[in-house]
Amino acid sequence: MKKLVLLVVLLALAAGGYYYYNSLKAGPSYALLQAATATQTHDLATFERYVDVDALTGHLVDDVANQGSLLSALVPGGGLAMQGALHFLKPQLTKAAHREVQRYVETGSLEAAAAAAPKRIANLSLIGLASRVVSADSKFKGIKYTTEKGDEALVGLEFTQPKYDTTMVLEVKLLRQADDHWQVKEITNTGDLVRSVARLEKSRLLGGR
Repeated sequence: MKKLVLLVVLLALAAGGYYYYNSLKAGPSYALLQAATATQTHDLATFERYVDVDALTGHLVDDVANQGSLLSALVPGGGLAMQGALHFLKPQLTKAAHREVQRYVETGSLEAAAAAAPKRIANLSLIGLASRVVSADSKFKGIKYTTEKGDEALVGLEFTQPKYDTTMVLEVKLLRQADDHWQVKEITNTGDLVRSVARLEKSRLLGGR
């Protein structure tokens, strides 16, 4: 009898694990995992299946352009951004950012990504700016939250920012596609992150005087 009970429990756990795995496989967290794995294996095709690079970079350009003078604290030569000219350069910047992202996935090198972009427009590299927010010594802590509403999901990714002795949460928006897989479309809190890092960098520089 005890063996029968144990067998039932094991079968239940196995079934639960199977259904959990399949629910995860069909969920937004799985899409993020696949995208992250693709950057490590330099699999551009898989990365672009789970990340809409055009949509992502388009939103990033808009969000960065809206930060205006804050960029001067993070990006050398950010004067053009302060004049609002980035809005007019969106097509060129989006194309350049797309090339940077693709090259980064293919090589894993920030230097190669920056070199792949055309002659720097407004002296602004979105990959370079992203490395200021998520630095090389940052570590992923885990998923802070996941909310799903119909075919839209928001996932909060928490990571450390050792330079400022704090943590930050990057919120990613995903949409369910026709074949039921999820795809990243936007980082929804880019502006908040840029403002936070600019504020922390200013405090760090003032404190170092």
